[in-house]
Amino acid sequence: MEHDCTYTLREPVLFVGFMGAGKTSLARRIARDLGLTSVDADTFFSRRIGMPAGAFIAEYGEAAFREQETAVLTELLDREPAFISCGGGIVERPENLEVLRSRFVVYLRTTADESRQRITNMKNRPLFGDIEAARELAGRRAPLYEAVADVTIDTAGLSVAALAAKVEPVLVERGVVCRRQE
Repeated sequence: MEHDCTYTLREPVLFVGFMGAGKTSLARRIARDLGLTSVDADTFFSRRIGMPAGAFIAEYGEAAFREQETAVLTELLDREPAFISCGGGIVERPENLEVLRSRFVVYLRTTADESRQRITNMKNRPLFGDIEAARELAGRRAPLYEAVADVTIDTAGLSVAALAAKVEPVLVERGVVCRRQE
């Protein structure tokens, strides 16, 4: 794909998948390649509330976190279109599934074992201390990711650059990313 011209996003592109699938890295890479913007929903959430998501969950519980996560998703979708990397659990609430179904979604399919190999800082990913629990959660969420996906990409063995090379042409073909008319 030619990257020496200017592109625009017609609508937000949301990246979903299990933790460690590469959502944030891929969104950043594609945004950089195309001269566009990316936002990590979890980072946006943490900055908005002034504490990491894990600390918020520990203090207020997962239900409160999921409610705030939905508010963040809505807020991000009301802004200029961007590549948005969603938290792995975004599919946990029916309200989010409805929102995701109405948007352009790229699902990065991975297994819990592949994700565990990719993650360098396990301190921020305590779930991977119990790989069986991670496998169960990944298996439970997979059909939810599939249900909202416009595009599904298997990430096994692929670098971020290789993933970008697969996803960028699809975004252009689908008319989500287009050349800006000067």
